[in-house]
Order: sequence, then structure tokens, then C-alpha cells
Amino acid sequence: MKLFKRLPFMATVAAGFLLFSGIASAHVTVKPAVSQPDAWETYTIKIPTEKEIPTTKVTLKAPEGVELMSYQPVPDWKVTTQKDGSGKITSITWDATGAGIQAGEFQQFNFVAHNPDKETNVAWDAFQYYKDGSIVEWTGDEGSESPHSITKITTVAGEATEPVDHGHDAAAGGQQSQQGDVGKTETATPDPAPASDNSSANGVQTATLVVSIAALVLSVISLIAAFAKKKR
Repeated sequence: MKLFKRLPFMATVAAGFLLFSGIASAHVTVKPAVSQPDAWETYTIKIPTEKEIPTTKVTLKAPEGVELMSYQPVPDWKVTTQKDGSGKITSITWDATGAGIQAGEFQQFNFVAHNPDKETNVAWDAFQYYKDGSIVEWTGDEGSESPHSITKITTVAGEATEPVDHGHDAAAGGQQSQQGDVGKTETATPDPAPASDNSSANGVQTATLVVSIAALVLSVISLIAAFAKKKR
């Protein structure tokens, strides 16, 4: 009977864990998580809206050693770039011209970048702007409340999990499209590359499913126990 009395509490804890797992995984991420040195890679930044108000703007800074070359236009979003004195892109900003990213939704933007020529960890600093003027800075270290996404640049066999785009024609096209003034909307359109979930994402999904089933079973047992006690 003691176990039956604790079942509602256990179900509540399980439900809370399920909710926490969903929130913890809702970060701004850049994929692929692994790429090769000196490669022309097509990256995808994924932006979920965690608040009950829309996301209206996202800015991504170019990590040290990474050259941002071109991007894929997206309907209802205006794209601008900032450049340094040598003409290299230092950041890309996506501004919503429509409703933005609503609560419970996410958006993805594709862009082409030239990786560093040596093995390293690339940190993607992103800034998420909400309609109420608040900003979430995804610039923290791993384990922080708002960590930046990391791409491991390595030549280790078996590390790469995404196809690498070595097409210099696409990169050349990106360079030509970027000769305008700072802040001018670019028009280069590289071949899109959808983001793929890594093993950690699959692990979170599996854990979520298991916890959901466990919470459901505990709830049913609790109801049966309560009904049996009432009959007595």
C-alpha cells in the first residue's frame, strides 16, 4: 500500500523529467557537428522559439578561422551581412518580414562556409531576438544555460557524419554575390543541405519516449489502486 500511495508522486516526477528534457534540448544549433579541415561546408542553423512570443531576428557571428561565403534565401526573411575592412563577412543576420518564428515552432537557415585548414573546435555564437525586445545570447560554454553550438573540425577517419561540399564553383558564386555594400541583402543560393540529428538528439528522443511510457503506466496503476481502495 505504501507503494500505491507513492505512485502519484512518482508519476509527477516522471512528467517533470519529461518536460525538463524537452526544454533542455531546445537550443540554437549549427549542424553538422563534425566536418573536415579546409572543406567548403553547407551548414544549417536551427532556431527554436522557447518563449510564448515570436522570434523576429537572428544574428550569427563568423567563428575565428571560418569564412562565411553565401547563404540560401528564405521566404519572409531579409538577410543582411556585416563585413570587415578586407571584405570578409563577420556576421549574418536574418530579419523576419512576416510573423517570425512562433511559440512552439523552429526555423532553419542554410549557408556555405570555408572551414579552417587545421583541426579545431569551431564555436558558433548566435543572438536570438524576440518580439518584446529581449535577446538570448547563445555564446556560453557547454553545460551553460545558453551554450554556443560547436562543430569539430577533424581529419580522424569515421568522424565525419555529413557529406562535405567541395564545390569551389558554389563558393566562387558566393564571393561574387558578396561584393555589395555592408548590410546589402545577398542573392547567392547554394544547394540546400537539411540538418541531420546527431546521436545525442536520438538519445534524448529515446529517453523521452521511455519516460513517457513509464509515466503512463504509473498513472494507470495509480488509478487502479485508488479505485480498489475506494471499493474497500
